[in-house]
Amino acid sequence: MDAARTPRTGLTSLVALWPFIQPYRRIVAFALCALLTTSGLTLALGQGVRILIDEGFISGSLTQLNHTLLVLLGVIAVMALATFARFYWVSWLGERVTADIRQAVFDRIITLHPSYFEENRSGEIMSRLTTDTTLLQSIIGSSLSFALRSLVMLVGGLVMLLITNLKLSLVVFGAVPLVLLPILLLGRRVRRLSRDSQDRIADVGSYAGEIIQQIKTVQSYVRQGFEQLAFQHEVERAFGVARQRIRQRSLLLATVIFLAFTAIGVMVWMGGRDVINGTLSGGELAAFVFYAIIVASGVATVSEIMGELQRAAGATERLLELLSAESSIFSPAEPQSLDTSAPAFVRFNAVTFHYPSRPNHTALNAFNLVVKRGETVALVGPSGAGKSTLFELLLRFYDPQAGSVEMLGVDARQADVHQLRSRIAWVPQQPTLFSNDVWYNIRYGRPDATDDEVIAAAKAAFADDFIQQLPDGYSSYLGENGVRLSGGQKQRLVIARAILHDPELLLLDEATSALDAESEFQVQKALDNLTRERTTLVIAHRLATVRNADRIIVLQDGQAIAEGTHDQLLQDSALYQRLAALQFNDVAA
Repeated sequence: MDAARTPRTGLTSLVALWPFIQPYRRIVAFALCALLTTSGLTLALGQGVRILIDEGFISGSLTQLNHTLLVLLGVIAVMALATFARFYWVSWLGERVTADIRQAVFDRIITLHPSYFEENRSGEIMSRLTTDTTLLQSIIGSSLSFALRSLVMLVGGLVMLLITNLKLSLVVFGAVPLVLLPILLLGRRVRRLSRDSQDRIADVGSYAGEIIQQIKTVQSYVRQGFEQLAFQHEVERAFGVARQRIRQRSLLLATVIFLAFTAIGVMVWMGGRDVINGTLSGGELAAFVFYAIIVASGVATVSEIMGELQRAAGATERLLELLSAESSIFSPAEPQSLDTSAPAFVRFNAVTFHYPSRPNHTALNAFNLVVKRGETVALVGPSGAGKSTLFELLLRFYDPQAGSVEMLGVDARQADVHQLRSRIAWVPQQPTLFSNDVWYNIRYGRPDATDDEVIAAAKAAFADDFIQQLPDGYSSYLGENGVRLSGGQKQRLVIARAILHDPELLLLDEATSALDAESEFQVQKALDNLTRERTTLVIAHRLATVRNADRIIVLQDGQAIAEGTHDQLLQDSALYQRLAALQFNDVAA
């Protein structure tokens, strides 16, 4: 299911919801039949009122009165059943379509390139995925149904007015344009304020999410009071926009009601004169008043729901922006197959790259590197030298602006991105775990792995012992990002995940730099198991961890300025000598 690629604006944006509704055309048809049934029977009640008055009360016929009452009760019973069907199917449709939209938005989000999330806040995206889709559920599941019913009743009421009395109908028809005018004029402003209101709500959610995520930092610096005032400011901004929106909607509704019921008052006055003069029966006047009230109520309801539709239009626009976002990272239509016999597993050819969010800062500058199959290469250098950037290009989170990144003899841009990533395992410096149990987090590396394979991976990562000591062992819930584990334990679970994945290329972003000595020892043993007989690239912050690497590449300002073993670089590279002296406290180095 795919939405239009060009975002629409105004109420026309609601048309983009049709692809999500179309698969449930039968449900829509059932709901419309029930809606037309209830509307038609409601309009028929007006004639029942006329007959009841003219042929029951006025004629004095008790038999006719009883018969008319029975018919009315039958009509009311059918109306009740049709109302049940309409409400059920429309509500079902709202829930189903909203679930499909939410899934489509999520499916789009997880395919977008990482730089998209540098330019768009996660809280804003989450607001669209939750708040905006919930608003659409309310619109599709109830408001739209009421709007259609009111519109049918409005049109049907106008027709019945013409049939009942042409003279009085002209009074009502004259008032309709006056009622529609404020709907059109004020509706645009309501839609704009609705969009602004949704944006402010997203700001509130985004701010709260960030503070909750950084709660330890907030509390350690005793900034609770400051954050409370800052959050209050965000809440008041959202309330201020909502108040403007409510004021406009209230003004719209009050204007419509005033004009509509003023027209009814004038019509009743004129009809009363005709009844007194004998040119109109009491039943006809009662029926006319009944239809006039239906028309007035229909106009008032439509005007009120127009405000809801304007809010839905604003939410739809925000969702369409996500659905129309295109990833800059994608597989070619005919991807090249990786050459599994290529001697060079990884090759950087004169790669120049800058991050989209930092176009004036060059992260890599004409960088060259060849990594052979089975080789362990360490990357060292000061912060900002470009070490992590190499990993991001290998994983194709980004593409270089110049040069090429090859893997197994194929330019990464010409390979299938999923096939390329499936051969790589990345162990970041800050381990990432999901709010689930141990089974789930390790098995994330290979979802089809058996329990025995998961346990074997945990043992290879020296994680099995502490896992067994958790309250529920491998079924223990770890909390958000593994909050219930220590840094070393989290890192070993991530390593177990990588071992289970069994990659051909291993990317290690110094996994021990933030650990204590005991945890570092355990993690290093796990890494030794992981790197055995694999092509490995290691970002090294601690030079002691890469002394045994086949080669060490020294980076500075996005370029490789030296290459060799640990001993060779101590002799030949001034930068490496300085890094070694700082870490080993060895002046002779």
